[in-house]
Amino acid sequence: MKKNKASDVSNPNKKTISLSKVLKKSELIKDNVTNCVEELSSVNEVLKQELANQETNLEVENAIEKSDAVKDKVEDVAEQLTIVNEALAEEIVERERLEDQLIEVKAQGDSDRHDALHDTLTGLPNRALFTDRLEHALAQANRYHWTLAVMFLDLDKFKEINDIYGHGVGDTLLQTISKRLLDVTREDDTVSRHGGDEFLYLLMQMESKSDIDLIAHKIINSIQQPCRLAGQDIVINPSIGISIYPKDGNSSEELINSADKAMYQAKLKKIGFAYAEDNPLKN
Repeated sequence: MKKNKASDVSNPNKKTISLSKVLKKSELIKDNVTNCVEELSSVNEVLKQELANQETNLEVENAIEKSDAVKDKVEDVAEQLTIVNEALAEEIVERERLEDQLIEVKAQGDSDRHDALHDTLTGLPNRALFTDRLEHALAQANRYHWTLAVMFLDLDKFKEINDIYGHGVGDTLLQTISKRLLDVTREDDTVSRHGGDEFLYLLMQMESKSDIDLIAHKIINSIQQPCRLAGQDIVINPSIGISIYPKDGNSSEELINSADKAMYQAKLKKIGFAYAEDNPLKN
């Protein structure tokens, strides 16, 4: 089986660990070689002393010369190993530096991608991410014959609150409402900030209209809870328009537009929420 080179490139830390293991083994070999040099030197000294106390022995002299030559070669190997180990150590330091840079670049890339797809004030998915998820949901719903719903939510008289208390309080209110929406969002659903005081909510795999009613009531009850801002309790009411796939539209644009129009009917009639199918102005 061929080695996956792409995997190695995507995991530079694996290479650094391998180099560190090689360096440890090389240093161990270098230590052993150095010990061999010391032992050879010690043996040669003993032999030379013994030879000095005896008559000349050519065979012993030749053996000592060869042993000295071997010792010199081993010393040379030890020096070369030292150079290689130093180079490996420098390479490991450089690899670690590059890995730190890669981690920073990846973190920055993840942050940039998050910022590009999320609302900066509330942290909710923005229009682009909501549309992408809705398109994916429509493909799944068409394939598996699911029913899904889109809610278009608007906060009644939000502009008045902004004008009376200031934009700082308005922003805090939007953040509070966003958190409440997240708290009632099911795991597979998506809530996003459409812009201003408008939010979109994607409900996946709805079994019945009564289930959608239940979620709409839950959202309204959550949003209507008093918000303690600017030293007093502020209560705001939402208006929600609901469109259902496939009867109210086959595309993300059609479903959002249908829910938007139904929202205006809910606001006009002050009924909390309305369905696109009940909209007399529906095309």
